[in-house]
Amino acid sequence: MTVSADLQFALRSKDVRTPAEFAVTDIRLETVQVPMRDGIRLATDLYLPPRLPAPVIAVRTPYGRDGDALVAPFISFARRGYVVAVQDLRGTGDSEPDDHDFYMFEPQDGYDFVEWVSAQDWCDGFIGSLGGSYVGQVQWPMARHPKMTTIVPEVSGIGVGTKTASLHMVVNALAHTIGHGEEKTEVPHWQLEPMMLDETLSTGFFNEPFVSPMPTELAESFPAIKDLSPVEAQAWLWAHYCSLTCAERAEFVRGITGSAHVTIVDAENIGPLFGQGISLDRHTLPSVDPSRQVAEFQAIPLLRTGWYDWFINDALATFELLRKHAPEPLRSKARIIITPSSHNSMGYKERMGEHPELQHNHWSNVDFTLRWYQTVRDDAVDEWPRVIYYLMGANEWRSADDWPLPEAVDTPFYLGADGMLSNTPPPEQQAADEYVYDPLDPTPTVGGSIVSWVYPPGSVDVSAVQQRGDVLTYSTEPLEHDVDVVGKLRAVLYASSSAVDTDFAVRLSDVGPDGRAVQLQNGLLRARYRDLDRGAEPLVPGVIYPLEIDMWVVANRFKAGHRIRIDVSSADFPRFDRNTNLGGAPGDPVPATQTIYRDASHPSHVILPVCPAS
Repeated sequence: MTVSADLQFALRSKDVRTPAEFAVTDIRLETVQVPMRDGIRLATDLYLPPRLPAPVIAVRTPYGRDGDALVAPFISFARRGYVVAVQDLRGTGDSEPDDHDFYMFEPQDGYDFVEWVSAQDWCDGFIGSLGGSYVGQVQWPMARHPKMTTIVPEVSGIGVGTKTASLHMVVNALAHTIGHGEEKTEVPHWQLEPMMLDETLSTGFFNEPFVSPMPTELAESFPAIKDLSPVEAQAWLWAHYCSLTCAERAEFVRGITGSAHVTIVDAENIGPLFGQGISLDRHTLPSVDPSRQVAEFQAIPLLRTGWYDWFINDALATFELLRKHAPEPLRSKARIIITPSSHNSMGYKERMGEHPELQHNHWSNVDFTLRWYQTVRDDAVDEWPRVIYYLMGANEWRSADDWPLPEAVDTPFYLGADGMLSNTPPPEQQAADEYVYDPLDPTPTVGGSIVSWVYPPGSVDVSAVQQRGDVLTYSTEPLEHDVDVVGKLRAVLYASSSAVDTDFAVRLSDVGPDGRAVQLQNGLLRARYRDLDRGAEPLVPGVIYPLEIDMWVVANRFKAGHRIRIDVSSADFPRFDRNTNLGGAPGDPVPATQTIYRDASHPSHVILPVCPAS
């Protein structure tokens, strides 16, 4: 279904069509220190319009509450009759204390902030929020408060998705820039990322989680886990961790990592302590089970994400959980918008001249957010489509009643001889393709869902990297008609390796008649974590394993005359940390010979959700 013209305008435009009620000079700015339950005070700016009480927009940020990118939209909201209350997170900006513990105190501070806002005489009872990335993440604990009306988290989720490899240098870089940071805080982003890249390649830092296997002293501290299997011990520790207060969690992490304060690297690296399926974003909420988390929500959510955002999987998985486990009316009123954007910039860039909406990143503009708030206030959410998404290739906005799309049909495309990709299952005779992966020269990241200030994300031409000797490519014949692929992608590879552990990465691209291969989406599997429920299991060199790889999600129209292409490699660096092929053991990286099988007994293939052509 297409999206109404009026709503499309709001999605496409940065212009504010809602007329301002007040002049800039009418807006009063106050700064207050808001006490949390433990006595810590958090610096909060208030943008107050002349007419009070009024609806409130409550924002919490680690990036500085008075940043240039925030002040202008906050004044725009206030000129249209909203109070804006924007708060520096604990340990950031002008808030107490001096150090920032990443994510640790968000469950209690977000709740306390809403409690404080709702008690002010300038609040008319409506409390909304907005913001992306960390500013989106901190909205989830705010949604647990019964006085919270609606949240608009962008490029974030509650940490539902599983994973088998980590963000690499960008996480390391962020550790030095979020909050007060450390000694590299003043280094510009464009210089910091290459420094982190060099640091990783030279020292091996961040190649493997430092808590895998479980530290001996931790096992000694918790006798209850001594007789448990590794997987059972991880589950026990996660349940124990979730039972702790925020302060106790911070002490727990500091004790394991030896850090003076918890950084994003610490939060990411301790994940495997609780199991490979535990995302760092799970630290922002107190419950063990994500379905229990969403069952506690009180605020109507509008999620915004992008096809090239790092958190796209998590956002969609969160939306699915909301549709299944949130209390009514949240379950029926939850909405999601999927734009053609990356995390912090443009994503899909094809035919930008014809489609101006591709020229910005679609984070909440003032007018669109005002439309949503008014819709919630009017109890008219049912008038909005449940799912709004951008169909790349066709360059148009579409809508759907649910996600995944019910009409999408999972369709296998098999890897074949001579680099062919087709719907025809392979023949009986044995056949395979081979390449060598060298961790000292890992297949580089080119576009896609990377969070970076240096590496361009999005719809980059990947045809050059597909010519590398460590990449296998498989393409269909030119398509006779348009093919719409909308939904979850996955690959099933029958593979062997000469190493005890390695990675396999699979990418989907759209190849035009001119030979350009436009990056759409890809995923990666760390082979020893091929079964998360069983924990880490090394490979037996030369043995063939069936490996299922989550390739994330996409919405793209492959036009007639184009080709669907799949490529297989063993790295996507630095989007994912590289595998040294040692199974997590220390030592110098070793090359691995990888074999991909494609016969009747080992039919390597990808599964694409194909929709009826429009």
